[in-house]
Amino acid sequence: MDLTKHKLIKYLKEALLFIVVMAIFANILSFYRSSSLNKEPINLKEATLLDGSIYKVPNNEPILLHFWASWCPTCKAEAQNIQRISKSFNVLTIALKSGSDEEIEEYLKSRELTFKTVNDGNGEITGRYSVSVFPTTIIYDKDGNELFSEVGYTTTFGLWVRMWLAGL
Repeated sequence: MDLTKHKLIKYLKEALLFIVVMAIFANILSFYRSSSLNKEPINLKEATLLDGSIYKVPNNEPILLHFWASWCPTCKAEAQNIQRISKSFNVLTIALKSGSDEEIEEYLKSRELTFKTVNDGNGEITGRYSVSVFPTTIIYDKDGNELFSEVGYTTTFGLWVRMWLAGL
């Protein structure tokens, strides 16, 4: 029994080490990928949402721009994090090459996602921000300056902390 316990502890240590190494690698990769993003102040004043309404980007408030695609597995895994953040903060999501407005609305509805979404079918908005990897999240402070950018999966807690800091 003692030998089995020793083996279990050894495997748990190896698993923990693997998770730590992967987390470090993921952060380095995200930093590298985010270095190619457009670092200029937000250049989006308003956008047409899926329902046809016009969303005006708020002044003097932080905003999170989230670029995603319905065909992206990491975007699907992160969607509920974005949903939770959108309940407390200004969030505008941009869906790239994910079908018609109706197809994206059905996709969101089937996953019980209600965040504000723009269909960027031709990639005009995505190109303006130099986004080429999905998901990509850019957080702007209350003055419209980029404060954080993240390429890849981000936790709800990580997003919440960044948005809170953007509001200071």
